[in-house]
Amino acid sequence: MKIYVVGMGAGSEDGITAAARKALKNADVIVGYTVYADLVKKFLPDKEYFTSAMKQEADRCRAAAEMAAKGKNVAVVCSGDAGVYGMASLVYEIAAEYEDIEVCVTPGVSAMLSGGALVGAPLGHDFAVISLSDLLTPLETIEKRLECAAAGDFVICLYNPSSKKRRDYLKNACDIILKYRDTKTVCAAARNIGRDGEEYRVMTLGEMRNYHADMFTTIFIGNSMTKRIKNKMVTPRGYRNV
Repeated sequence: MKIYVVGMGAGSEDGITAAARKALKNADVIVGYTVYADLVKKFLPDKEYFTSAMKQEADRCRAAAEMAAKGKNVAVVCSGDAGVYGMASLVYEIAAEYEDIEVCVTPGVSAMLSGGALVGAPLGHDFAVISLSDLLTPLETIEKRLECAAAGDFVICLYNPSSKKRRDYLKNACDIILKYRDTKTVCAAARNIGRDGEEYRVMTLGEMRNYHADMFTTIFIGNSMTKRIKNKMVTPRGYRNV
């Protein structure tokens, strides 16, 4: 039997790819965090669902593997792309303990892409994507990655920039990057991408340092070539003039 790992995009039904819809239709059971499962229920109300709260990812993947082992095709859903801070790697790890379960990953539109489209074209050249959440990654490792990406003049996309327990993490990340970038470096924040209240703001790195982000915000920090064009953030394709 199969476990489909399906990226649902940013949160709107319009952001779900045709391949993701096909995988969901082929599944007997849909497994996921309640918010994402409810999104699927809007267009597939007759499916069987298994849902649970946040921070129960391993339990959901284990349940999916158990159901697949009993002969059901299962879809594990998550936001964005299943392979980008998503459920795909965890499903692979757990499914490896079972015989005859095939894992099929269906790509989705990650926040760096949907958010990037909202703010302009920030990822036109080499970029790095870094999560500021230290729940699963040591803070020292995150800071080292920020340091290296900033030194290499990468455009930097930040996931999970802030939370109630991590209010100063974005400010501290900006301070690290400011060792290598001008305070006027073009940046942007995209919030509630594909959902009610969707908004974005283009600003400087100096302004970003004091920006109040939340877990629904994706941050873009430009490189030395990034421009502001008609209130959009744009990174040229190359360093040579065209």
